[in-house]
This record gives sequence, structure tokens and C-alpha cells, in this order.
Amino acid sequence: MEVKSLESGFRKRRLEWLLITISFFFLSLFFSYLLLTRGDKVYSLNEALRGCLGKTGTGTDFVMQNIRLPRLLAGILAGWSFGMAGNAFQTMLRNPLASPDMIGVSTGSAVAAVFCILVLGQSGEFVSFFSVVSGLVVAAFLYFISSRSGFSAGRLILIGIGVQALGRAIISFLLLRAAQYDLLQVMRWMSGSLNSTSMEDVVRMLFLTIPFSLLLLLFSRHLQLLELGRDMATGLGVDPARSQFFIMIFSVALLAFATAVTGPIACVSFLAGPISMQLVKRRSSLSAGLLGVLLVLSADFISQNFLPARYPVGVVTGILGAPYLLYLIFKMNQKGLGN
Repeated sequence: MEVKSLESGFRKRRLEWLLITISFFFLSLFFSYLLLTRGDKVYSLNEALRGCLGKTGTGTDFVMQNIRLPRLLAGILAGWSFGMAGNAFQTMLRNPLASPDMIGVSTGSAVAAVFCILVLGQSGEFVSFFSVVSGLVVAAFLYFISSRSGFSAGRLILIGIGVQALGRAIISFLLLRAAQYDLLQVMRWMSGSLNSTSMEDVVRMLFLTIPFSLLLLLFSRHLQLLELGRDMATGLGVDPARSQFFIMIFSVALLAFATAVTGPIACVSFLAGPISMQLVKRRSSLSAGLLGVLLVLSADFISQNFLPARYPVGVVTGILGAPYLLYLIFKMNQKGLGN
């Protein structure tokens, strides 16, 4: 009887996870439809799709292929990457505050990108490569320092906050020395913007996002076991150090590739994991990735249609993330976990 009850509870939770994850997908489709068809000029869905394929023979082709479609696809890929990477870090380190944009990994990638753009005058693949390298260096540094005398997630978060402050100081120094044209461009990028994305950017993101997403999904079981603790994971046949090493590489790669194109879109990697967990009652890379897409697309739609000016999408996600951070800290202090 007890076994049947457990099986029934498992099926119920799995069904809830499936339904909520599917709802994230369809809500993302709905906002994709709105972003393609709504704006300064309203198009029907049929006209928008034909414009994406270049078959209208009018200005619609240009609008869709050079503005709306690249912006939409970049938002989808960035939201997916930030959501999955944030969930991986939070699960692996067993702390909702341990998202890449809170512990300095995103800032490390951003420092490399700003340096490449302003100092070296580079763009494209060069910026993406150095963003990944910089993110990996920061992640490795955090892990090494926090592992001395035994690994501590709390120590890693505190060191990460310091690294983030240092990274922001370096970025500010570089911006002060930048030309006015470059300054405006980089400031908009630093806010997390989907403006000026091209299909070349999207294709590059796509080819880099797909393999690392699949690799991270393959490590989902390892991630779930790491959430139980290093000792428990070892007892269940998982090498914690090896698993954390690969998960960190895949997560930082996803994060850095997206950051190089869209800039550090604030709080998406921080919000996607905890919110999806509260809704589906389990840690899920797939759910977190889809919720990341939903957050970016909905924020972009709000920015374009409901604000007095077209602010970068990162401004809207940052507004959403700030109160949630305060709520999370308050909740952790209530449970005695904030020490």
C-alpha cells in the first residue's frame, strides 16, 4: 500500500512538472508571436511568417529578417542559456544566491568582452572566445579559493561578490577611457540589450548553444545528485569533483556565448532556477531554460510596448530581480541559512 502511495505521488509530481514545463513553452510561443507581429507596425501572423522567409516582396521582408526575427531568436537563445547556466550553478552549489550574475562569473565574461570591443577593437567570434576564457578563469579562481580547507558555497558566494565588484570597477575604468561613440554602444550592451543583433549573431549563438545545452542536459542526473551533497553523490556513484568541473565548463560556456552577443541581461540566471523550482517542485534544467526564455521575451515585450522609452531588456529583468533578491535573503534569514 505504501509503495503504491509513493508511486502515485511520484506520477503526480511528474505530471505537474510536465504540465508546468509545457506551459512555459507555450507562453514563450505566445510572446514570440507578439514580438513578431506587434510594434510600431502591426502585422498578421501570416504576413510576419512570409516576411521572415522573404516572400512578401515589400518592406516587411526587411523588418522581419533584419530587426524582429534576429531580436526574437537572440532573446530565445540568451534566455535559454542564462536560465540553464544559472540553474546549474545554483543546484551544484546548493544555494539560490549562487547564480553566475551574483558571484562574478557574468561580470568576468563582460570584462573580457568590453576589453575586446573598446581596447582591441574586435567583435564577433573573437569576443565570444575571450568571454568564455575569462568566465572560465573567474569560475576556476572562485572554486579554487573557496575549496581551500574544504569547499564552502557560502565562502564562494562572498568571494564572488568581491570579484564582481572588482570586475565592475575595471569596466568603469575602461568606459571612462572610451570614445563617445563606443561608450554609448557599450553602455547599451552592458544593460543587456537585444538591439542591433543580426542573423550572423544568431547563427553563431545557435551553433554554440546547442552542443553545450545537450551536454548540460546529459549531466542532469549528476546535477540532481550533487544537490544532495558531495558525500551522498559519491555514495551513489558520482565523482563530485569531476562532475562539478564539467558542469562548470558547460554552464560558463553557455553564459559567456550569450553575454558576448546580448550583454549581461540582469537577473535571468538568478531568477529562472528558483522560480521554476518553486513551481515544479524540483530542479530541472529544461524547466529553468524555458522559464529563462519566457522571462527575456516577456521583458522585451514590456520594454517595447508599455514603457515610455524602449529600455534595454536587461533594465526590465533587473527591476524584476531586485525585489526577488530581497525576498530570498529575507526568507533565508528566517530559516537561519543566511549566516
